Amino acid sequence: MQSHARLNTDKAARYMIQLAKHWSHKFEVSFDDTSALIPLPLGTCSMLADPEGLDVTIEAADLEALARLEDVVAAHLLRFAFREPVKQLAWTRAWEAGRIDPPALRINRVAP
Repeated sequence: MQSHARLNTDKAARYMIQLAKHWSHKFEVSFDDTSALIPLPLGTCSMLADPEGLDVTIEAADLEALARLEDVVAAHLLRFAFREPVKQLAWTRAWEAGRIDPPALRINRVAP
């Protein structure tokens, strides 16, 4: 199961790297200036930073783990992004039949 959230910010790389470094003390984290992969006990968290925001995708084996992972990742990320106007992340879930492609979500979005 997979879930995705987007944090619109011009500090995406900064928050992603902070979170990756924070969890690298306990887990085998890999990251660079634009991406991060964090294996956690409940599942995995991958992040892609671009100049306009941060895509966060998590994967877990079941719905319960996915929901807990959404809460854990959001709480940690929003702690680093406390100056941002966002107080919660809006998660979009993909079920077993599909996968989420964060860049495609932005491309296919219809402007209001």
